[in-house]
Amino acid sequence: MESALKPFRVLAYIVGVMLLLLVGGMVLKYVFDIPGPGTIISPIHGFFYIVYLIAALNLGLKARWTWPYTLGVLLAGTVPLLSFMMERKVTQRVQEQITAAPAEA
Repeated sequence: MESALKPFRVLAYIVGVMLLLLVGGMVLKYVFDIPGPGTIISPIHGFFYIVYLIAALNLGLKARWTWPYTLGVLLAGTVPLLSFMMERKVTQRVQEQITAAPAEA
């Protein structure tokens, strides 16, 4: 589980930052009529979001999350700032599972 947590954490931050940049690019495009930044940031965010989905699904399967919880984590990359909050909650949850695992064995 620890091996799946690190990529998830890194990608959660990357997706969160890219989403904030994308929102900024959309503001520039629709408010100030400057289309350049949004057209560059959009495909980069899309690529990282797909990689984030794979990493989150991998972690969810290894941690044996319920499907509703997994779906919530997957969708966290679509709402600005939510990926940062979910990364914190997921990290705490997984680390609790890791510390509880030796006690069960």
